[in-house]
Amino acid sequence: MITLKIGQKITLNIQRMGINGEGIASYHGRLIFVPYALPTEEVLVEITENARNFSRAKLLKVNKRSKDRVEPKDKVYHELSSSHISHLAYPAQLEFKRDLVRQALEKYRPAGWKSYELRPTIGMDNPSHYRNKLTYQVRRLNSGAVIAGLYKENSHHLVNLEHCIVQEELSQQIINRVCQLIEKYNLPVDDERKLRGIRTVMIRRSQKTGEVQMIFVSSANITLDGQIWPQLRDEPTKKQRASFVKMDNILSDLTEEFQDIVTIAVNHHPKKSSEIYGDRTQTLFNEKERITEGVLDYDFELSPRAFYQLNPTQANVLYAEAAAALSPHKTDRVIDAYCGVGTIGFAVAKKVKSVHGMDTTPEAIQDAKHNAKRLGLKNCHYETGRAEVIIPNWYKSGHKATALLVDPPRTGLDAELLETIAKFPPEKMVYVSCNVSTLAKDLIVLANLYKVEYIQSIDMFPDTARAEAVVKLTRKKARK
Repeated sequence: MITLKIGQKITLNIQRMGINGEGIASYHGRLIFVPYALPTEEVLVEITENARNFSRAKLLKVNKRSKDRVEPKDKVYHELSSSHISHLAYPAQLEFKRDLVRQALEKYRPAGWKSYELRPTIGMDNPSHYRNKLTYQVRRLNSGAVIAGLYKENSHHLVNLEHCIVQEELSQQIINRVCQLIEKYNLPVDDERKLRGIRTVMIRRSQKTGEVQMIFVSSANITLDGQIWPQLRDEPTKKQRASFVKMDNILSDLTEEFQDIVTIAVNHHPKKSSEIYGDRTQTLFNEKERITEGVLDYDFELSPRAFYQLNPTQANVLYAEAAAALSPHKTDRVIDAYCGVGTIGFAVAKKVKSVHGMDTTPEAIQDAKHNAKRLGLKNCHYETGRAEVIIPNWYKSGHKATALLVDPPRTGLDAELLETIAKFPPEKMVYVSCNVSTLAKDLIVLANLYKVEYIQSIDMFPDTARAEAVVKLTRKKARK
């Protein structure tokens, strides 16, 4: 195999796209990954990394363009990550996302994978400004200016996002104003060397009602109306007081300027950690404890830290597909694993005998119980905890599911939960996936128990190399 040197420039013909959206070429038998390159293109690249079996390269020039290449609508956002694919025309993005499922299946090869029905990806009519939630890091520059945005991939360089093509527009206006107000009132801001102030701001807006909720994440104590939070045991020192974040003026200005804001909370996160939130959250402004959101034909409420899909338009598509794949029957006893605030289970609750759900986030379970009561659903039961622990306990107590809904995080199903499913497999199952690689890996176990009827890919995140999928599974008949 040929040896390539770092910095060496070569010309390549791109053959296909990989799972992270990069172009892939073969050069004298060696695979080379080129971010932002597209199939059929001839490109000039510079080698940046050599691994044992492949190399990575930087795109320098496109000598021959793909017919599917377009100019990114937002170059700043596009360049944040090598997995952003807004240089690819949207119809081609949808086909690529179906191919992502195929690539994952080919890698892990669950039983019968070649015969699975892979349905065309369901996209958006308007794939812009679709994110209903932003979580931006906040930093103060040496000039004194305050910026908010996201870190560039594999770096500690914070990119200022004042106009983001994927972000809901009012949320973007609010975060821009937050930066101005932090400057105006000279509030302390966190940095990576010294934990001393506001570090992150979360803003979520309901597509249904327009209501907005916010969380300021601070490494320092905050004060409001003279009250210190979190409370200190002893009288604060002069040095401590100097680092307090005084929230009175910024809260007053934000709630006066943006009438849609109904909740502002603060989360105390004093540790150096990649986790977004610390353990303690307190509401500072509470016109409404929760915002109201809607999906399909029902409404539900969300507390600030509860999870909900970031693309509410496509959430309607996702939940409708999940409900259809379940084929609900009035005698079904459904278990909704990783239930969040209960949204997917609510889509079928009126058509089945019962829905039992669990989630590890206590706030989400509180919201699920609250929402079930609001909707008049007396057949819904929710518990806080891990699915792999709670489901066996339910089975031991006599509650056995006829149908199972799973919507796991990107890491896929827990090994213990897979063992539980293998031991007590319901007659039908729907797997909602946000990571096609872990889906394909989990199907190694599930495809021995279930027939994969079809996989429906859904574009929840246009311009990124991420695909969601809904999988319909039916129990295989036991051999005699």
